[in-house]
Amino acid sequence: MSEPYRRDAYRGGGTGPSPARPRLLVLRALGLGDLLTAVPALRALRRAYPDHELLLAAPARLAEAAGATGTVDRLLPAEAPGRAVPRRIEWDGPPPDLAVDLHGNGPPSRLPLRALRPARLFAYRHPGAPDLPGPVWREDEHERDRWCRLLGWYGVPADPADLRLPRPGRPSPAPGAVVVHPGADAAARRWPAGRFAAVARALSDAGHRVVVTAGAGEGPLARAVARRAGLPPSRVLGGAADVPFAELSALVAGARAVVVGDTGLAHLATAHGTPSVVLFGPVAPRLWGPPRSPLHRALWHHPADGGARPGDAHGDRPDERLLRITVAEVLDAVARLPEPGPACDRETAGLARPE
Repeated sequence: MSEPYRRDAYRGGGTGPSPARPRLLVLRALGLGDLLTAVPALRALRRAYPDHELLLAAPARLAEAAGATGTVDRLLPAEAPGRAVPRRIEWDGPPPDLAVDLHGNGPPSRLPLRALRPARLFAYRHPGAPDLPGPVWREDEHERDRWCRLLGWYGVPADPADLRLPRPGRPSPAPGAVVVHPGADAAARRWPAGRFAAVARALSDAGHRVVVTAGAGEGPLARAVARRAGLPPSRVLGGAADVPFAELSALVAGARAVVVGDTGLAHLATAHGTPSVVLFGPVAPRLWGPPRSPLHRALWHHPADGGARPGDAHGDRPDERLLRITVAEVLDAVARLPEPGPACDRETAGLARPE
């Protein structure tokens, strides 16, 4: 069983788990944003089961991010194409004492957990698994609330507002910069590059230091945005590969602001209390957006019927509601953001409900 990350090593402790410790397995084999929205639930499990070894089944590229949450003892590499469910989880030794499905709702995400024969399984109720208890799934529920409610049903109190990450121990590569992130996993959530470039140019002309970030494979997009904004190539971070999480986390934590679509970097800004402007299209901010706070501005042109999922979040073209957001709207939202810092954090403490 591959073990790219151990919480005890991260904390400077021992070299391995005790074979006598019961094990708690969590399935959340998705992306960075999905991991960060699950932090309140992971923290609740860590508090409720302090003597268990907590293992997270997730993509190996999230090992550093999982370590930064301070909740996970080991990451078990597990992933599938797109947002599919891994068919199996590599496992050795006795069955888990507890398995928790934080991946989805239905038999596909139950099967790899049930195959390990855990003593207990926490999951939502589903007609495809009538023998399993659990709460009823709600389609229109914020992702942080969803998993905290699941644990609450099983007697594990969880606070959706418990989502902050510790401040990174390394300096930012661009302190005080405005971070512009034009990428997203799907075209439906990707605002046009020309508009990102116009925002970046206007912010640069106004005296801000602007940095453009890119995930693996997003280098051409980020470089095009930087070039059209009149920024030097040195202002682009990432592209050929993801920016290493420690560096990305330090960048976001030390940023003046983040301008981003509905993707993982938006959740990292939330986790660090960094002011952000987040652009939404196919899915409402009330399902995936930042907490309601002066620190964050979620821009969305909602449909007339008030639906929370008017488009396909994984579609192959920019969502029509996303395209209604103008450059002027984004610049105005950035201008209205408060300065980051301890005073702002104190002012907004407790305002943690989604838009």
